[in-house]
Amino acid sequence: MAQSSLLHGTLDALVLRTLGEGACHGYGIARYLEETTDGALEIEEGSLYPALYRLERRGLLAADWRESDTGRKAKFYRLTREGRGQLARETKAWAAFSAAVSRVLLPA
Repeated sequence: MAQSSLLHGTLDALVLRTLGEGACHGYGIARYLEETTDGALEIEEGSLYPALYRLERRGLLAADWRESDTGRKAKFYRLTREGRGQLARETKAWAAFSAAVSRVLLPA
């Protein structure tokens, strides 16, 4: 199954979880996910930035412009209180869903 098919529906949760570690810009979020998964997840800009904008519109993220490590201006995103609550709900839902799928795909 293609990575994009598996990633669909989980990107928002992955972004929220990444920002649970602290504020970050889009490129940093993509690199964190790629490095944390040993390259298994490569998030394309065409998927990441619409997700960031969508989460910001929903009030789950707040953002401001700052200077990045490279000295360039970048939009840094951070979780809001609502975003932290959504992250907790999505983490719980993912755990239940992945456990159910595992019971089918990986029977004892």
